[in-house]
Amino acid sequence: MAVFRWGHAWDPFRDLEREVDQLLASVSLSFAGIRFGREYPPVNVYELENELLLTAELPGTRPDDLEVLVADGVLTLKGRRTGADGVPDERYRRQERPRGVWQRSLRLPERIHEDQMKAEFTNGVLKVTLPKAPAVTPRQIPVSDGNP
Repeated sequence: MAVFRWGHAWDPFRDLEREVDQLLASVSLSFAGIRFGREYPPVNVYELENELLLTAELPGTRPDDLEVLVADGVLTLKGRRTGADGVPDERYRRQERPRGVWQRSLRLPERIHEDQMKAEFTNGVLKVTLPKAPAVTPRQIPVSDGNP
């Protein structure tokens, strides 16, 4: 993923640009958040009457490369996106679409029925339906006298 750019560079600068990109790609930090200013993938969460609906744009991702998990009020999306087949890294002149393994976790704003969740992937858009669970109502617990 290219981070360093000179714009319309001359050939010597293009070589330098490519070398810096390769150096930065070897660092174990994620530059996607710095470069795009947000986490990947971008998501929308809508509140409907009886459910939450999450949509995520995932162009170039196959359904077999997606995993959707929920635990303790956190929804986790995991996936992998590959680059163009047969195109070596040194042939890229500009690369703005991230590739590789990614993961995004979101805290859910409400309780949901985890066993009734559904996920559908159509035309590069993941839709996750999260049915709302009823709010927990307080229950009064009787207090007994422990004195004999």
